[in-house]
Amino acid sequence: MPAAPDGVDAAPSLHQLMAPDVLADPYPLYRALRTERPVYFDPYLHVWVVTRYDDVVAVLNTMSADRTPPPERLRALDMAGLAPLAEVMVRQMLFVDPPEHTRLRTLFAAAFTPRRVERLRGHIVDIADRLLDAVADQPEIDVIGDFAAVLPAIVTAEMMGLPTEDHPVLKTWSETFAEVLGNFQHNPDRADRLMRSLADMLAYFRAAVRDRSRTTDGLIDALVRDGAQGLTEDEIVANLVLTMVGGQETTTNLIGNGILTLMRHPGQAARLRHDPALYPAAVEELLRFESPSQHTARIATEDTELGGCRIRRGQAVIAVMGSANRDPAHFPHPDRLDLGRTGNRHLAFGWSAHFCFGAVLARLEGQIGLSALLRRFPVLAEPAEPVLWRTNLGLRGLERLPLATRR
Repeated sequence: MPAAPDGVDAAPSLHQLMAPDVLADPYPLYRALRTERPVYFDPYLHVWVVTRYDDVVAVLNTMSADRTPPPERLRALDMAGLAPLAEVMVRQMLFVDPPEHTRLRTLFAAAFTPRRVERLRGHIVDIADRLLDAVADQPEIDVIGDFAAVLPAIVTAEMMGLPTEDHPVLKTWSETFAEVLGNFQHNPDRADRLMRSLADMLAYFRAAVRDRSRTTDGLIDALVRDGAQGLTEDEIVANLVLTMVGGQETTTNLIGNGILTLMRHPGQAARLRHDPALYPAAVEELLRFESPSQHTARIATEDTELGGCRIRRGQAVIAVMGSANRDPAHFPHPDRLDLGRTGNRHLAFGWSAHFCFGAVLARLEGQIGLSALLRRFPVLAEPAEPVLWRTNLGLRGLERLPLATRR
């Protein structure tokens, strides 16, 4: 076995991400896994882990997304307290396969077509400018709390037809639910908070579905007005939760991770300032380089040979998109940031049937958010103190990102 990079054990395992120093920079670990153990069974996590681009694509193309334990199984395991969470997740399109996935996705994705999203461009620019106007006189802002978390929270609320003044509580619920989507294991210390948050969130969305005087024209009204084409209220509510979380977390992390990356690459930031036509390609490169979504899980539907390993039917597989996006077999000089990179078929939004239907909106918000920050603040200097990453292993983002407004 080749020598492991500095800071990585000779037998690397994905569970090392749980260490704060590895969470801050997982890419040496990913590189070691791609080189030494591209497909392996992790005895700590009890799953197969796949880290090379071609293998990750194969997993996303061929394996099942239906991986949530049903409520009755949790009750049998003496975990009845989590059964309400499972009842929501088994109805979410992220965790079902066609034809159920196709039925759900078709209805919800209708609000996020490229034409509809493009019509929002001017409005999103206005929101971004208004948020930065509100903090312009401060000597320092928090890119996350003052901007990157708020912009997509407002936009997502509007897209769904919810009152924009509700965006703070929607964001709090989103962050709490995202812990379930992004982490490998159940954290019993946070279970009570999670279940209280879930109950409040479900009650809120049920009320919005039942009483349309609480909503404006948007996704919720469209679903109810069209009779939801056979969707039950439980399915609507479960997937409104998923849409809310997806619409907020990925975009918050895209903007926050993107600004931190530009702080660390001032030459590329200057290149972007001097050539605004680069913004679409720049957003794709920032998505690849510091992916907001790092991994997802699947279940093998049959015995499968992958990377010289035999994966048995019913076994779980973690596909690590964050590693695949640094695979030198697909990205020349993958650890180099190149905002003009072409042919950038990254996996930050997933692949195949489960490709993120909100990607068009996330890309637009990323372009607008990054552009607004670079226009407003001529110097992007990395904070003197180490940045703190959220302890969400799958949805990679920052707790906060200080930025001096005047230099």
